[in-house]
Amino acid sequence: MVEVGDNRVTQIKTDETDGYTSVQVTFGARRASRVTKPLAGHLAKAGVEAGEIIREFRIDAAKAGELQPGGTLSVDLFEVGQKIDVQGVTIGKGYAGTIKRHHFASGRASHGNSRSHNVPGSIGMAQDPGRVFPGKRMTGHLGDVTRTVQNLEIAKIDAERKLLLVKGAIPGSKGGKVIVTPAVKAKAKA
Repeated sequence: MVEVGDNRVTQIKTDETDGYTSVQVTFGARRASRVTKPLAGHLAKAGVEAGEIIREFRIDAAKAGELQPGGTLSVDLFEVGQKIDVQGVTIGKGYAGTIKRHHFASGRASHGNSRSHNVPGSIGMAQDPGRVFPGKRMTGHLGDVTRTVQNLEIAKIDAERKLLLVKGAIPGSKGGKVIVTPAVKAKAKA
């Protein structure tokens, strides 16, 4: 379930002025004291209050003509059955071992195993090549990275409560911010 809040249009970029066509959107809320003066001026020009995040999306010129700075983007842009891509930041899991991070098998629980139950094993060869190859799967930070899940389907739209009900997994924690866009690789229906 994705709540589509009041996404306020802050700027429309066009081929003539910027060399490409896009829409700049802000959402969420931010205290006026937390906004830099250049950004405050940019938002005042559009007549929009400061948002938590500003994002820009490429669109075609026909759609850009329909939008106005100061307007809002709502759930009306989507329809039931439409394929979408959802981008979010995955849940951070901190420093993790190879078993959790790369799905390595653990060592034997008994039968001669002495304090080597969860070790990754060998990480390379001998004196030749005398180094560990780049990309070797080891322990390290897991999660807290941007991920995009493609081709999710919109099951239902609740325009009154500004909700999109999506079929499938959405990256990130509950209450996290996500970016929903029309699917890039959606297959055309036969």
